[in-house]
Amino acid sequence: MIRYDVADAVATITLDRPDAMNSLTVEVKEALHGALRRAAGDQSVRAVLLTGSGRAFCAGQDLREHADNLEAGRGLANTVREHYNPIVELIATMAKPVLAAVNGVAAGAGASLAFACDLRIASDKAKFALAFAGIGLAPDSGASWTLQRLVGRGRAAELMLLGEPLDAARALELGLVTRVVPTGDLAKAAQELAVRLAQGPTLAFAATKWALAYAATHSLPDALAMEADLQDKCAATRDHLNATESFLAKERPTFNAE
Repeated sequence: MIRYDVADAVATITLDRPDAMNSLTVEVKEALHGALRRAAGDQSVRAVLLTGSGRAFCAGQDLREHADNLEAGRGLANTVREHYNPIVELIATMAKPVLAAVNGVAAGAGASLAFACDLRIASDKAKFALAFAGIGLAPDSGASWTLQRLVGRGRAAELMLLGEPLDAARALELGLVTRVVPTGDLAKAAQELAVRLAQGPTLAFAATKWALAYAATHSLPDALAMEADLQDKCAATRDHLNATESFLAKERPTFNAE
């Protein structure tokens, strides 16, 4: 249900339940969390690519499993706290860039997973749908936090309250995705972008993620102080020294996450 492959310092994590549109059961969520932890802890991995197999990126919660829980009186079975929240927090706080390659439908928690990633590249067949309200639920998996930071509060409210799907072109127009490519080109384009990230300044990328997250909820003076602290840490790295010397020598720098 989850494929994990590493090549060129990129860990590719593929949701692999194509017959169920890669919907999320407890088993899939636990496997996804495990794969993300593996990528986060592997020093040879310097970027993560998250995608889906078949015609969907991820259709969100497996509603058959959810209906069984409701019928048995278990409600949400605490899956938001035990599964979704840890997955999203790990994606957002991982000290390396995470790229979503949205190959098809990304709905509900599936859309939330994509929004939690640092960058999103989509096929021209991709669709996003914030489907929570349609089944009488509030948003989860961080969508209330990530979506309004991507498109603004008013647009986020519209997308969540109305639940109308967005095609890839509209998602690009709103800034939800970085790039849209033909379906047949997605795998190659996503891999090339992931490799570019993996070859970049991993430590500086991590600091950039922390700076953005911190600044989103703090004042300007606090954000300035955090930037200064992060700059001090980055300035002490070998990557910064080597890159500075390469710049002066008019050479392309090589980063080793040191």
